[in-house]
Amino acid sequence: MSEFSDLYQDLILDHQKNPRNFGDLPGANHHADGYNPLCGDKITLGLKLNGEGVIEDVKFKGSGCAISKASASMMTMALKGKKAAEAEKMFTQFHDMVMGKEGAKTSDLGKLKVFAGVRDYPARVKCASLAWHTLEAALHDEKKVISTEDGEG
Repeated sequence: MSEFSDLYQDLILDHQKNPRNFGDLPGANHHADGYNPLCGDKITLGLKLNGEGVIEDVKFKGSGCAISKASASMMTMALKGKKAAEAEKMFTQFHDMVMGKEGAKTSDLGKLKVFAGVRDYPARVKCASLAWHTLEAALHDEKKVISTEDGEG
């Protein structure tokens, strides 16, 4: 196994077993629910944005596979302190990366780049991107449950 594969496996398992920012967020002023009917992953995401549009806090809860939970955990860590526009940019970069888009820019993703390999497993793309689509819905105050089957990845 390559060093990158080992890192991927270690990070995924660590965040799956010990998810960061897991639980309810009292005072959240943006939230959304996401669902992946393919494998049953469910997520509820709460955001607390201040008046300048900065994500002061973010938490998630739900159940899902290791990739889904790890992606949500790592995403919440990366979002704290970011402006909503920066979060949108990260969503685009992450989505392009996991979809295998040619020339995808990943400069703002840091450790989230570890998910690049899921592009080789189409069913896993939806697991990795569920939290991100739920974030997008929360930022735009969409009230419906977001499903990975609503569109691509």
